[in-house]
Amino acid sequence: MTAPMLAPVIALVLWTFVVWGWMYATRIPAIIQSKMVLNPQAPRGEQMNQLPAEVRWKADNYNHLMEQPTLFYAVGLALAVAGDATTLSLGLAWTYVGMRVAHSLVQALINIIQIRFALFLLSSLVLLALTVRAALLVF
Repeated sequence: MTAPMLAPVIALVLWTFVVWGWMYATRIPAIIQSKMVLNPQAPRGEQMNQLPAEVRWKADNYNHLMEQPTLFYAVGLALAVAGDATTLSLGLAWTYVGMRVAHSLVQALINIIQIRFALFLLSSLVLLALTVRAALLVF
């Protein structure tokens, strides 16, 4: 029997791979179309900054999925190990995943910073609540 808390953790990992594929599906054609010669001596990010913004947004979001969600993975796994399968914890975990997916879609498609920030702020508060729940179980 698997711990229910693992489902939202794995779902966010899978979403990260969707964004990874989306990033390369847009970046590689843009590199080819621009006839960019990849230069390993160029400062980090300099060449990719020459690509259209709509292409860069996917890579930016992929990088964001490597940041705060790592805390979600740790908390989600801690709750799974602790055996937490409460409706509240699962609801918070799935809400966090949903908000991160929404954040990805906003950033990758329209990149309106105010909407992105609101989603980031709200998802951060959800993650904080999930972390407090984990702390109450552990301490």
